[in-house]
Amino acid sequence: MTESEWLAKEFEGQRGHLRAVAYRMLGSLAEADDAVQDAWLRASRADGTEIENVRGWLTTIVARVSLNVLRARRTHPEESFDGHLPDPVVAAEGSGQPEEEALLADSVGLALLVVLDTLAPAERLAFVLHDVFKLPFEEIAPIVDRTPAAARQLASRARRRVKGASAKAPDRDRQRQRQVVDAFFAAARAGEFDRLLALLDPNVVLRADFGKRRPPAPVVTAGPAAVAALALTGARLPHAKLIPVLINGSAGVVITVDGRPFSMMGFLIAGGTIVEIDAIVDSRRIAKLAAAALR
Repeated sequence: MTESEWLAKEFEGQRGHLRAVAYRMLGSLAEADDAVQDAWLRASRADGTEIENVRGWLTTIVARVSLNVLRARRTHPEESFDGHLPDPVVAAEGSGQPEEEALLADSVGLALLVVLDTLAPAERLAFVLHDVFKLPFEEIAPIVDRTPAAARQLASRARRRVKGASAKAPDRDRQRQRQVVDAFFAAARAGEFDRLLALLDPNVVLRADFGKRRPPAPVVTAGPAAVAALALTGARLPHAKLIPVLINGSAGVVITVDGRPFSMMGFLIAGGTIVEIDAIVDSRRIAKLAAAALR
C-alpha cells in the first residue's frame, strides 16, 4: 500500500467524525461537506508519514478550514446568517440511519446550534473542539493563534453563553416530546387558545427562517400569547398535513400543503412544556434537508 493509499483509507475512516466536527462548527450541512473535502485536499498534499495521531491531525485541519469559513462570514456582512437558522439534521422517526447517528453522536440539538451561531469564531472553535470533541487546549491553541490558557478562556466564555441560553434541561424522552408536540397541534387546530398557553413555557421563543423572501411575520416571536396566536393562524392553512420527523434527534414536524413542503418545525421541550420552536418556512430548503424523511 502506498502512502497516498494509506492516507486515503485513514481519511475515509474518519470522514464521519470530520463531518460531525465541521457541522458543529458551521451549522450548515453543505458547508460541512465542503470543509471535509477541503480538508482532504490539504491533507493529501501534506506529509503524513510522521503523524502519530491521524484522527487528531485531521480534526485540526478541518477545524482550521471551518474557522476560515466562520471568519469569512464576519468579513462579508451581506452574507451574514442573521435571521438564518442552522441546517437541521432531519430523519424519519425510527430510521436509525448511521450517517445521521454519526452527526448527532454528541446530542447536538438545533437550539445549541442557534446559540453557537452567536459566538465569535474562535470561541466557537474552542468550545466545539474541547467541550464536544475533548481536544486538549494545547492542540486547540495553535489553531486560534492563542496560548493554551487563552484558548481555555475562549471556551469558558462560550460555555457561559451556552449555559445562559439554556436555563432549563430539555426532556430527553422522545415519546414524551411527541406527546407534547401532538397536543400543541391538536390544540391549534381545535382553536383552543387556553390549552395552547398551558403547553407553552412562560418564556417561550419562536424563531422563524423565511429564506431569502421578505418575512410575512416577525423573525422572533416571544411569549406564550404571541406564539399561541401564531399557532392558531397557522392552523388555518388549507390542505395541510403534519409529518412527524426527528429534528436533530428530537420530536419535530414537516408541514406539507397539497403534498409540497411548506414549513418545518423543531421543538425544545423542558418540564413538559415547549420552551423554543425553530421554524424554517422555505419550501426548497425543506425539500432538500428533509428529502430522506419525506420519501
